[in-house]
Amino acid sequence: MLDNIHSNLSLNIVKVKLIVYSSQYLNKEVNGMSLCETYCYNEEKVTSIQAAIKLEELQLVSQLFKALADVNRSKIIYALCQSEELCVCDLAHIIGATVATTSHHLRAMNKRGLVKFRKEGKLAFYSLDDDHVRSLMGIALEHSKELKHHE
Repeated sequence: MLDNIHSNLSLNIVKVKLIVYSSQYLNKEVNGMSLCETYCYNEEKVTSIQAAIKLEELQLVSQLFKALADVNRSKIIYALCQSEELCVCDLAHIIGATVATTSHHLRAMNKRGLVKFRKEGKLAFYSLDDDHVRSLMGIALEHSKELKHHE
């Protein structure tokens, strides 16, 4: 009987230590973000969202945002939001880069459906592919202004 009580007591001590350890670990902040104090999840919501994610083309969305992640590309998109169409030379001067560098950025954005171009003689003119790109830039600018208020 005494052995049984002793092993139960030891088991409870181990459980308490694990709970305290887990609580200490889970209360820590990582990169300024608080973690949950306990690990659990809503299986129904998780399963539903995982199924929805599989149906979406999130890889393409990721590539789209990656294409916009460069500050010079963002400047190009912003410039094209201000003007219907700009020559590569104009865009190079606007962003303060060489024509070759600007052309490289434009080709990458053209591949991802952000900009389109037309040739007129020896000149290449670029414009936004569609109004979705203009909307993305507008939303991003609005959100970045909100971020300044959070700092």
